[in-house]
Amino acid sequence: MFLYPNAYFEKVEDITIQFLIKNKIKALILDVDNTLIDKTEKLSQDIIDWAKNLKGQGVKLYILSNTNRKKKVEKIAEKLEIPFHYFGMKPLKRGFNKVKKELKEESSRIAVVGDQIFTDIIGGNRSKMFTILVEPINEKEYWYTAWKRPIENKIKENMKKQDNKN
Repeated sequence: MFLYPNAYFEKVEDITIQFLIKNKIKALILDVDNTLIDKTEKLSQDIIDWAKNLKGQGVKLYILSNTNRKKKVEKIAEKLEIPFHYFGMKPLKRGFNKVKKELKEESSRIAVVGDQIFTDIIGGNRSKMFTILVEPINEKEYWYTAWKRPIENKIKENMKKQDNKN
């Protein structure tokens, strides 16, 4: 189902090279807001180290953000030394397909990592990519995200119930 991710982690830094190898993932498409940075736009050293480690092991990283603030995304991409695409219009496939083309990888070898079901997960699933849901870094939300969280929390509860049944 388009609403459910293939995997769930508390934070991006919990995604290991072993997990990626096991799932045959060669590249990660990363969300920015509340996935890599908090509302104050702070990027932690842990995330910088995590990205450097994965890149050093041959994993391609690419930022796909819905924000139209190019400078904000560019600043994060520069710190991580990875390419980016802003105003991605997730969950539409267009941004995912553009990044896929630049990554030169099959959809099944790309994982989409983000904190929102209605943008990152649905978009990644529609694009036939592996999807990884992470918890938002910060509870403080932008108004256009906050209204969706109660619905997403219900979906996460159902997801966890299904996992416990299996």
